[in-house]
Amino acid sequence: MLRGFCVVALQLQQALSLLQKHPPSSGIDTLYLLRHPQVEAMVKQPGSPAALATLLLSAASGAVGQDQPFVCDGSGAAPYEATKEYIGCFRDPNVSILGEAKISTIAMTPQYCANWCGSQGFGFSGMVFGTVLQTLIQCRTASQCFCGSSPDYSRATNTSDDACSSKCAIEPSLYCGGQYTNSLYQITNPQGEPSGGTNSSPNPPACQTNPLCSHAVCDTSKSISERVAALVKDFTQQEKILNLIDASAGSARLGLPAHEWWSEATHGVGSAPGVQFPKAPRDFNHATSFPAPILTAASFDDALMRAVGDVVGTEGRAFANHGFSGFNYWAPNMNPFREPRWGRGQETPGEDVLLVRRYVQNYVTGLQGENPEDKRIIANCKHYAAYDLESGRHGNSYNPSQQDLADYYLSAFKTCVRDTHVGSIMCSYNAVGGMPTCASPYLLQDVLREHWGFDQQDYHFVVSDCSAVTDIWQWHNFTDTEQAAAAVALNAGTDLECGNSYLKLNESLADGETTEARMDEALTRLYKALFTVGYFDGGAHSALGWSDVATAEATELAYRAAVEGMTLIKNDGVLPLGSGYKSVALIGPFANATTQMQGDYSGKAPFLRSPLIAFTSGNQSWTVNYVLGTAVSGTNTTGFAAALEAANKSDLVVYCGGVDNSIENETLDRKNIVWPGNQLELVSELSKLGKPLVVAQFGAGQVDDSALLEDNGVNALLWAGYPSQDGGTALLDILTGKKSPAGRLPITQYPASYADQVSMFNIDLRSNATAKFPGRTYMWYTGEPVVPFGHGLHYTGFDFAWEKTPNESYAIADLISAATAENNTLNDMAPFATVTARVTNVGERASDYVGLLYLASGNAGPEPRPNKVLVSYDRLHDLEAGGGDGALLELPLTLGALARADENGDLTIFPGDYKLALDNDRSLTFNFALTGEPAVIETLPAPKESYEFSVPVHMQPESTEAMSPS
Repeated sequence: MLRGFCVVALQLQQALSLLQKHPPSSGIDTLYLLRHPQVEAMVKQPGSPAALATLLLSAASGAVGQDQPFVCDGSGAAPYEATKEYIGCFRDPNVSILGEAKISTIAMTPQYCANWCGSQGFGFSGMVFGTVLQTLIQCRTASQCFCGSSPDYSRATNTSDDACSSKCAIEPSLYCGGQYTNSLYQITNPQGEPSGGTNSSPNPPACQTNPLCSHAVCDTSKSISERVAALVKDFTQQEKILNLIDASAGSARLGLPAHEWWSEATHGVGSAPGVQFPKAPRDFNHATSFPAPILTAASFDDALMRAVGDVVGTEGRAFANHGFSGFNYWAPNMNPFREPRWGRGQETPGEDVLLVRRYVQNYVTGLQGENPEDKRIIANCKHYAAYDLESGRHGNSYNPSQQDLADYYLSAFKTCVRDTHVGSIMCSYNAVGGMPTCASPYLLQDVLREHWGFDQQDYHFVVSDCSAVTDIWQWHNFTDTEQAAAAVALNAGTDLECGNSYLKLNESLADGETTEARMDEALTRLYKALFTVGYFDGGAHSALGWSDVATAEATELAYRAAVEGMTLIKNDGVLPLGSGYKSVALIGPFANATTQMQGDYSGKAPFLRSPLIAFTSGNQSWTVNYVLGTAVSGTNTTGFAAALEAANKSDLVVYCGGVDNSIENETLDRKNIVWPGNQLELVSELSKLGKPLVVAQFGAGQVDDSALLEDNGVNALLWAGYPSQDGGTALLDILTGKKSPAGRLPITQYPASYADQVSMFNIDLRSNATAKFPGRTYMWYTGEPVVPFGHGLHYTGFDFAWEKTPNESYAIADLISAATAENNTLNDMAPFATVTARVTNVGERASDYVGLLYLASGNAGPEPRPNKVLVSYDRLHDLEAGGGDGALLELPLTLGALARADENGDLTIFPGDYKLALDNDRSLTFNFALTGEPAVIETLPAPKESYEFSVPVHMQPESTEAMSPS
């Protein structure tokens, strides 16, 4: 007995130490501590004095300042019924009338909303049918409920009740508001008072609530599989269906809360139906806003990508713990930026597959954490697959070759599934090979689950993009009815729908188009996934709270990400700016940008420092003459005179322009790749004044900079992307030399004529002279880029020397044998060699340096051959000026670096002569040969000749034009 007591005390002390270091907030009581893995394992040991342990744990809970232990009586509180009075219908374009609490569920009705708000002490409730992005409204059937203590009508207008006539999803006789239109009610009997300026108490895990706590799903003596099986078994058929939709209804009968699966984390906790940013001063009114992924990726800094993921995952879990978001975040967007006109390229890491793969591997691991069974949040790799166009996105069908699928369109998804153990995958809007991806047994079963092993853990699930299941019927015409679309999507492996077509599954079941067993399988995956984030029992990350959001460290990281990604395209020596400038003209549509700097899928930032704010800060001695000059797409020249006047009276001119979300965004592709509006006309006029002129180019999609590069009056050009919350400061610090630029362009800048030459619907990558197709991306483009992929200038110079190179020749068979022997398996991640190069800063300024290692061959494998392929990269930090010992670039190579797909999609190492080159200017090169017979290191399953569907289907031909609205 004494020995058992000592074991209890020792392990309890370890658990207490952990909790005292990171104390949970008051809403997590003794049961949280009891379920700590160390303590739970200890009290279940044979002979352990569990009663004594429980007593000690209760005392411990008081020691760390906890409330009274939760008591499970299985009864639940007496039902509360709000009494409500209808106020009216209000246009609410900014969703600003009520903003203190929010919930989204497919089960929404006016009474449900009033009950939920009133139970939390709020006196007003309102429903809005679609609130996140105007472009996504069409796919939202679940109304959102907003609560508040007092309505704010300052940005709203009263309107006809007809505008609030969107039918409630499960009770269509009732109305649940309208698109950005609020059905507002006053609650005359709210329970208690709402929380004040803060909300520091987290939501308890579901199994610490009555009456669910008495259900078998909360019985910790059972395995998780048994617990989930018990929950799914006790659902009614209708409850099953209502929990296969992102705005899941839960079960009021069982005490299972409603849960919104849709939260966003593309570059910070972002606005979404599942995310709430309450009005300040309430906690969780903001989150760290990092640069758009394409700018972060331009850093080519894996450690930075991982650190950003760590912060976003931490903040996301803090929001979830306190009920301000769900536990599932639909990020990252990892479709390569193939088409330069694509509106969503800003969300991606760029056009290169290696960069996308390494970004995904680091960002997803950061989001989820190291333990896949105790995650911070559940990440989601989207959009699977071959999705990179908004024009006609709901109905387009593409037929990429197996070669392009293996080399490009599927490569990063393989990394996401196989190497990061991501919790979920999102199938895309488009069709591949004639089958909509969310109904494709080839993509979802043959490749994803069977070939890549997504089924190895039964808590992995597939979610549709929003309305993609409806699109199967409505735009792809793959099925004849909506219920058939729901059936084929579910049967193919789409476990969760973002949308409402799964409400037709009752009819699908009745007609034998799907089975309840398949529904149970999907629900099992979903609820097992929620166990991996502590939804039912709590977990290692359940103590995260408001103090973990927007910390000083996170703020510094967001600034560093912006600095590291900014890329110097042109510089005649004017940069870095000297100290002699007494006045500066700050001109252009981004000069005073705030939210404009965030890009899409952003949340509420703690602050937004525009270039104007940064340039006028107390640290600067110059006078700032700010003028807008023109808008992003402006055609009116009336602002030119003021801009020229400001420039004439200034020593220096900085023009901040480019593209923004008004011309590149979700649902919005660009029509061309030229500078929009009359911005170039204004810059040209400014360049004639003879003043030092710096152009800062914002936005993700590249525009043809030929005119700026050729104009000697434009002294410098810097690409700044979407730098987000501290973008103005980052820009200023680079221009003044406080920081040195070292970013590299992660996309090719094509000439404007490319858009006229190439159809955006042409999914091919490889050039085809017969078809007058010049190819896509730096790997295959046969034309002359305006600015090449990987370009980036510095404020200093470098010397280079190889320290370690590969051998001059390898037998392919020996490489295969060595990799198989070492890893007992063979795939593209098997190591080949590590190349190292010493880099010495021989200039006068400290600087980072990014080394890009390319591989090319003129005779290996069949034609066409890629121009070159990025096979490794590394970023060195703070290389001191003036020589010294420099630092080593570490450039690991895998067998996948040597391989490319054959016509079957099989990754193959071909014999031939190869050249390694460091950077675009080939600062260093090394030649080696591979000998012997070609060897396949990895296969891609071929689609079957036919697939069996439970309903008649119609294979879709390849699209050559937009097949639906955007």
